[in-house]
Amino acid sequence: MLDTSSKMNPKDSAAFISSVAVDVKINSNGIKKVASEIARAIQTKEFKPTNMMLHSYPLPASEDASSIDWLFVADSLNFSFWSLQEDSHYSVELHGVKYTGYMALCAAITKALEAGLPITSPKYYSNISLEEVNKIFLSSTGEPIPLLEERCRILHECGRILDEKFEGSFLNCLKQSNRSAQKLVDLIVTNFPSFRDEAVIENQTVSLYKRAQILVADIWGLFKGKGFGSFDDIDTITMFADYRVPQSLVYFGALEYSEKLTKVLAMNHEFKNGDREEVEIRGCSIHAVELIREELGSHAINFNTETTFTLNSAMIDYFLWEFRRRFARELSSIPYHKVRCIYY
Repeated sequence: MLDTSSKMNPKDSAAFISSVAVDVKINSNGIKKVASEIARAIQTKEFKPTNMMLHSYPLPASEDASSIDWLFVADSLNFSFWSLQEDSHYSVELHGVKYTGYMALCAAITKALEAGLPITSPKYYSNISLEEVNKIFLSSTGEPIPLLEERCRILHECGRILDEKFEGSFLNCLKQSNRSAQKLVDLIVTNFPSFRDEAVIENQTVSLYKRAQILVADIWGLFKGKGFGSFDDIDTITMFADYRVPQSLVYFGALEYSEKLTKVLAMNHEFKNGDREEVEIRGCSIHAVELIREELGSHAINFNTETTFTLNSAMIDYFLWEFRRRFARELSSIPYHKVRCIYY
């Protein structure tokens, strides 16, 4: 019988998934290797966790309410940028710079705003046409963004919900969280169905909440943990389980795939959202990052800034995600799981 009575949070879900996984295993030596590499990168200032991704976003990074609505749109559409061919990713050019993947989506949003299109206004995007969505997010190759129709549907749905429940701004949803990251995640997944990233394994409902958690982390990162970005429990959120971070974890040996799964991945197999292999990869990735965080220690690390942060799972996620981007060529031989869905 399916157990839906006690849906676990992402951290507990990941521990459970790891305990029942068949084709994905966590290697403790690999966990230590990642922790050592992060510690080295911090020591040499190669890695500066306080930047938290946003330093390289093509985002008008003003620390005000307008950025809250910008981030909400970006993370509502933050999914499915992969291509079967490594050299043909979704891309957008802005100010002479070519961005790929999620950064390309961010560039498209900024480009639309600069052209006078109020793409971050719920009243605008709740009624936006499919043709306009295609025009705004068209790839520089001339091809539509993946899952174009789904993105249009999500814009309509999210815009309508913001108008009906939150007076037309995600800021009002944020204010209801009372500085709790967990409360905000709950508000997001309760009110916005497209963020409800859940699965079933061994008859147990588990939650992964990639986009909901990254939205919280983005707000925290942009505002440097102050003002609108002040959360008393930010260190309780997990990493953001996608298809790229596991690549880095496999590279370091923190994750190991069975021979069967490795062969399937090498064939460019496209999984369905909810397939056991997909859930195992994502869940074990989350748990691996929790173990990396424990290995690094929960003590505060001074990053030579005005603020002393605790190295949390969001920061570790950023390191691994950025590592994959920086060493894309070296990691290109490691196959990653491909799922065409709205959750990541």
